Amino acid sequence: MTEPEQQPQRPAQYGPSRPVDLPPGYPAEYEADVVLRDGATAHLRPITPDDAELLVSFYARVSEQSKYYRFFAPYPQLSDRDVARFTQVDYRDRTALIVTVGDEMIGVGRYERTGRRTAEVAFLIEDAHQGRGLGQLLLEHLAQAAREHGITRFVAEVLPDNRKMITVFTEAGYKVAREFEDGVIVVEFDIAPTDTSFGVMQAREQRSEALSIARLLTPTSVAVIGASRREGTIGNALLRNVRDSGFPGRLYAVNAESSEDEIDGVPAYRTIRDINEKIDLAVVAVRAEMAADVVLDCAAKGVRGLVVVSSGFAEIGDEGRKLQRQLVGLARSYGMRVIGPNALGVINTAPGVGLNATLSPVMPSRGRVGFFCQSGALGVSILADMAGRGLGLSSFVSAGNRADVSGNDLMQYWYSDEATEVVLLYLESLGNPRKFSRVARRLAGRKPVIALKSGRATQGVPLGQTVRRSKLPPATVDSLFRQSGLIGVDTNGELFDVAQLMAHQPLPKGRRVAIVSNSDALTLLALDTVASTGLDVAGEPRTLSAEATAADFGAALCEVFADDRVHSVVVIFTPPVQSNGAEVAQVLAAAAAGSDKPVVSTFLASRSVPEQLRVPDEYGGAARGSIPSYSSPQYAVGALAKVTQYAEWRRRADSRIPDLPDVDTAGAEAFVTEFLQRHPQGADLGDEDRQRLLSFYDISVLPAFPVLSADEAVARAEELGFEVILKATADQWRMRPDLADIWRHIHDEDDMRQAWAEMTSTFGVASDPARAQFVVQKMAPPGVPVVISAQEDVSFGPVVSFGLSGVATDLLGDRSYRMPPLTTADAAEMVREVRAAPLLYGYRGSDPVDIAAIENLLHRVARLTLELEEVVRLDLRSVLVSIDSATVLDTSIRIAPNEKPRQDTPVRRLT
Repeated sequence: MTEPEQQPQRPAQYGPSRPVDLPPGYPAEYEADVVLRDGATAHLRPITPDDAELLVSFYARVSEQSKYYRFFAPYPQLSDRDVARFTQVDYRDRTALIVTVGDEMIGVGRYERTGRRTAEVAFLIEDAHQGRGLGQLLLEHLAQAAREHGITRFVAEVLPDNRKMITVFTEAGYKVAREFEDGVIVVEFDIAPTDTSFGVMQAREQRSEALSIARLLTPTSVAVIGASRREGTIGNALLRNVRDSGFPGRLYAVNAESSEDEIDGVPAYRTIRDINEKIDLAVVAVRAEMAADVVLDCAAKGVRGLVVVSSGFAEIGDEGRKLQRQLVGLARSYGMRVIGPNALGVINTAPGVGLNATLSPVMPSRGRVGFFCQSGALGVSILADMAGRGLGLSSFVSAGNRADVSGNDLMQYWYSDEATEVVLLYLESLGNPRKFSRVARRLAGRKPVIALKSGRATQGVPLGQTVRRSKLPPATVDSLFRQSGLIGVDTNGELFDVAQLMAHQPLPKGRRVAIVSNSDALTLLALDTVASTGLDVAGEPRTLSAEATAADFGAALCEVFADDRVHSVVVIFTPPVQSNGAEVAQVLAAAAAGSDKPVVSTFLASRSVPEQLRVPDEYGGAARGSIPSYSSPQYAVGALAKVTQYAEWRRRADSRIPDLPDVDTAGAEAFVTEFLQRHPQGADLGDEDRQRLLSFYDISVLPAFPVLSADEAVARAEELGFEVILKATADQWRMRPDLADIWRHIHDEDDMRQAWAEMTSTFGVASDPARAQFVVQKMAPPGVPVVISAQEDVSFGPVVSFGLSGVATDLLGDRSYRMPPLTTADAAEMVREVRAAPLLYGYRGSDPVDIAAIENLLHRVARLTLELEEVVRLDLRSVLVSIDSATVLDTSIRIAPNEKPRQDTPVRRLT
């Protein structure tokens, strides 16, 4: 086969090529790898003067019609003056972004300011690449750049028959106004993000990222690069596993050092370029230092994606990390996505695919479970365990170092994959927790997602995986899972316990469980687990005698399935001498058939779906309606509890983000900008600034007045009309259980002077007004003290926490956590899930407090920290919640420059 005249060249950088001498003000943060509508990748970046030749070459390939649509007149070529104007921009009032594949430009978009808040926007896309979503991507990124420079509205002029460009604007999710002037349609729209525009972006992101994974999982041709005839090598194992999996497509072996025509019966070539057919997927098993050349060969061949099993990358240190960045950068720049490196590989059991491109010799049976795993070593044992459980797979990906394709991408794919009904995740790190939460929440609303996260207690990250290190406590990950609707588990066994139930039984409609058993001892174990997991027993357990027959089981089962109070059924059957297990299985299957109540069993201590309880599917596996069995009732009930919690999350009512119309976001943003001008390095806010910032979000703080003497304290109390407190504020005295740092119920001057004398004898007194450690404050209504905090984390972004005040709460870590934005259900759960929550609901005869007021504060703090990235810490350190109000008594806020932008941006990009 003749090679293309122009071969892909290795760029100087570890990724897509760009000019070396960048102009002043070049915004490197605008650079992004992006996924196009067809699932291929490209690179988006700002234009530079060095792109003149690139622009001229691009323009020469654009059709005359597209040029006419852009300039409203014949414009066959660009003049030198045009080229200079289009490539020389200031990245503020005039910005242009280009999209490249390899070393060619395929699209450009630009805006030019026409007024203080308005800019004109225009695009030009190479004809061969129109219809791939470049216009929408460029619009998203241009709008984001424009917003950063105070532009709030875009204007565009479009010829009436340029329907493609009109569609780009009208389908962007903004509210578009159109006018017809002098034969031209004038399109205008505000570019502030809206729920609609964000929803449009997310839908496009899901479709394109799902398709990028489909290109990897559904190839019609595969080349194993590094294939070998030698037993015991990775290349040999990969080639044989693909061949023996029944893959119906074309398979090729590539080995640069071999001159043979075939390897193990598979056609062999020295390079992938020598193959005379189109190649969809390359499975790579070569030395790490050879990987970049392999990528270039694959780019020349038009390969759609890579599975890199080779090791020797980021897991070995800095040199390997450089090779890994180079590998991924090159692949993405030429339109390819990468699974790995250091990956176990991929499996797809779908009809017509039948692909096992992994190092595991086990080809799982076809099923409805999708599995993402980061660890290659663990992946082999997981596949073996699944086979032992009788769980069938739809698809499996082990991503290794997770340099490109991640669990987020697989969740996007499984969201629309009809073959997958249950998703399993084994996670060693969360590369982009905010996106993970958003994508997982969307998927969990449609399909159950069961997740096992390692390293929660240690915050450990495996070698080879580069992530931002969070400083948040391990409980944050658990809260993130709950908020997103994920079913979090602690062990591999629990992962499969829950998966067995999800794959075969319906979701329960409530928490009440009926138990039918022929063992008193096992019934007690089941009852203990029911109580400890928060489930309820529906009536008394139906405990049968050891001599119970199949008919006895049938009668008891008919009762519980007919009982409207019962939501789930636990069946325990141990083999008495005179009973026939097959007969019991028959009556159990018959009683459960057609029921909408989930059933779990401990059937002869089996740990799978026993043959007697299996409803066979068309592939010989276990279909829905099969009844899973567990080796102990504790495991059965534990799995049922997890599924019940997920079902409740799915049924949550009123789960919306409140509007909060009284919030002044623009005023708050202006305040933060002005504060950072005064404090470029960041600083803690003083009382006045804290009050001002919180007022933009309608959060009121009860004023506290510093005092330096008894006379000042008396005078201030008189101004307030007494009924005040005297409080020590120095941090070293706060939360000391052995010291009373607040003197309450001060009614007159004598009370104040006595309080001052007692307090200063304990704490001393400061002479510096800036360090005053006592304040006088009006008494708040009696209530329960709580703490609401928000923190900007380098990994998770903004995180809001809630708990009751007190040393015991701090020691026990009794806090709830959520990532904004908060829905009404999120805020309600935050208040209710802390262990000390009964104190808010009338514990031991006390008055219940105003829960709605707490939730309102949570929403306002969440909104503030979501909108203002520079607010790196916010503490409502003392909020006194009474029966009808919540009074904020003490606050602490820090504002600082945002050195690392949040990872989940309002525009689509690969991270």
